[in-house]
Amino acid sequence: MERRTIGATALEVGAVGLGCMPMSWAYSASQQHGERSLRTVHAALDAGVTLLDTADMYGPFTNELLLGRVLKERRADAFVSTKCGLLVGDQHIVANGRPGYVRRACDASLRRLQTDVIDLYQLHRADPEVPVEETWGAMAELVTAGKVRALGLCAMAVRSGRRGAAGVGADLYDGTIRQLERVQQVFPVSAVQAELSVWSPEALRRLLPWCEARGVGFLAAMPLGNGFLTGTLTPGSGFEPEDLRARHPRFTAEMMAANQPVVAGLRRVAARHGGPAAGVTPAQVALAWALSRGPHVVPVPGTKHERWAVENAGAAALRLAPEDLAEIAALPPAQGSWD
Repeated sequence: MERRTIGATALEVGAVGLGCMPMSWAYSASQQHGERSLRTVHAALDAGVTLLDTADMYGPFTNELLLGRVLKERRADAFVSTKCGLLVGDQHIVANGRPGYVRRACDASLRRLQTDVIDLYQLHRADPEVPVEETWGAMAELVTAGKVRALGLCAMAVRSGRRGAAGVGADLYDGTIRQLERVQQVFPVSAVQAELSVWSPEALRRLLPWCEARGVGFLAAMPLGNGFLTGTLTPGSGFEPEDLRARHPRFTAEMMAANQPVVAGLRRVAARHGGPAAGVTPAQVALAWALSRGPHVVPVPGTKHERWAVENAGAAALRLAPEDLAEIAALPPAQGSWD
C-alpha cells in the first residue's frame, strides 16, 4: 500500500487508516463482537493498513483494551493513534484538559494498549475551563518523556445556529484554526483530524489548506459519511436506539432518500473503473476522492467487519481520473443539517 507521512515527524502510515470506534462505541451495539473486531483489525493490518485510530472514551476504555490485544502481538505493524480530553459520564460527556489529568490519561492508555509509546496522541476536545496552551504543554511533556511520538488535534466544526456560531462569511473551522495557531507556539502540531467526505467537504475551504501550508498531516474522519456513501444503507431501514445515526437529521428516511443522487454519482464513477466485477465500489471511490485531496491526507474509515476493512484498504490503489473528480464535484450538495 502507498505510504503517507504524518506531518513533519517523518512517521509513515498506510494511505488508508482504520477507525476502531464502531467496534465498541456509537454504532449498532448488537453487532459489536470482540472476537470479530479482533479479526477485523488483523485483516486490516494484513491488507497494508497501519494507522489504528482509537480514543480512551470509546467504550469507554474497551476500544483501547481491544487494540491492546492486537498490539501485544503486532506492535511493529501498527501506527497507534489515540486521544484524550473527554470523559464519559452518565448520559453526558465533558472535557478535561487539566495537565495532571492528561498525564494520568496517557499512562492509562499506554497500559490498555499494551505499548511503551503512542505514535500520535490527539486532543479530542479543548477544555473551555483550561487554556489550551496548558493542556498542549502537558501533552508536549509526554513527547519529551518518550511516551508519545507526535501530537494531534481533533477539529470541531461550529455550524450556524449552534452554540454561538460565527456569522455570515465565517468558516466552520475558524475556532479550530485559532486553537491550532495557539498550540503551534507551544509545540508542533503533527496532525489534525476532522470530518471530510464527498457529502461533508467543508474542511476543504480553510482547514485543509492550513494543514498543507504547514506540513501538517490531515486525518479525514468519517470519509464514508457514517456509512451512507457505501451505498449499503437502505432508507427507512432504521437504526438501533443507541446508534448515533438514529438521532441524526441526515439519516431520517426522507433525507436518506433525498441524498441518493450522491451515492448514484459514486456508483457511476465506480462503474467506469469496472464496478463490482472489478471489485470497485462506491465506498472505494469515496475514499479515493479523499486521498486525491492531497498527499498529506489519510482517510480513516471506521468499521467492525473484516470485509469492509479489506475493501477500504483497497481504495489506496484506485486512481480517479479528472473526469471522475469533475463528476463528483458536480454532485448536488447533501441535504439535511449535519448538527
